[in-house]
Amino acid sequence: MAQQLASAATDHTAHTYDVGKATNIKFHDGMVPRETKEQLLGQKGVVLWFTGLSGSGKSTVACTLEHALAARGRMTVLLDGDNIRHGLNKNLGFSAQDREENIRRIGEVAKLFAESGVITLTSFISPYRKDRDGVRARLAPGDFLECYMRIPIELCEQRDPKGLYRAARAGKIKNFTGIDDPYEEPTAPELVVDARDAAGNMQSAEDMAAQIMQYLEERGYLGSSSSNGSGKQVSDRAAATA
Repeated sequence: MAQQLASAATDHTAHTYDVGKATNIKFHDGMVPRETKEQLLGQKGVVLWFTGLSGSGKSTVACTLEHALAARGRMTVLLDGDNIRHGLNKNLGFSAQDREENIRRIGEVAKLFAESGVITLTSFISPYRKDRDGVRARLAPGDFLECYMRIPIELCEQRDPKGLYRAARAGKIKNFTGIDDPYEEPTAPELVVDARDAAGNMQSAEDMAAQIMQYLEERGYLGSSSSNGSGKQVSDRAAATA
């Protein structure tokens, strides 16, 4: 590993980025390569991008999946739409322009985590296809997994845990996705998670999280169960809080 680090220190890969309004800046490569970080964590960095209507279960399933991953000793970070708007994106509203900037910022943050070997769960309506595709284009192949939470809007309105659909129907909320602002379905997502199973029964958050977990495992994102020395300790802690 020491040889890897020494090699990385002298092998900086050239980066070409649109720096926008910034001038006289240059991308600075770190000395610890991504591969080393992933070896330390025993997993592959990835962005799992949950998208769907409000009330589709994005946050609930993402939280359930994060708990299951912690029980496996996997390092995760969860970026949730409401939470991010309390801090990083608190200056943004819900116009098309602000929605675009909201997703752009989250995409950049998620990219940093993925390149550090972290399994990054993002839960955002992200209604516009071009914005989601823009995030995908910024990440390396295989680093962006689009997870479409597919559900009829009628069912979302029945759930309406925050009363948002009711308020939107009453004209109290403008630019609300699915009511007076469009949601553009993914055309080729890596994952489609339906609210109902093949028999028409409602799926639980645990069922849906298990489907995603299987996808990650089959494609090697979770590494070996024995590759992370802290795995059992983390698993025990997660089980204790279940």
